[in-house]
Amino acid sequence: MMYEHMVYFKFNDQITSDKQNELLDKLHAFKGVIPGIVEITAGINATTEQERARGYSMGLRVTFENKDALDQYGPHPVHQEFVQSLEGVIDHVAVVDYPINK
Repeated sequence: MMYEHMVYFKFNDQITSDKQNELLDKLHAFKGVIPGIVEITAGINATTEQERARGYSMGLRVTFENKDALDQYGPHPVHQEFVQSLEGVIDHVAVVDYPINK
């Protein structure tokens, strides 16, 4: 059974548009490098509902082949390098993982 992994990023005032673009490039590079990724999308929040966005300005969606692939993703060195690159610019991260029942 495939799994969906969704992440929402809330950055602090130290983030620049260049840094956001750098982070997006890193996220898009996960596919083909981290095993088990079926599909990945990431982007800057374009909602006009800013109050409902609650300050989250970037989103990530990753579809994994199965639960094992999702579990292996967190400790993968490329993912950990990305997590380290958030240091100093992140206020909060929200994560939702769920099985895809198709």
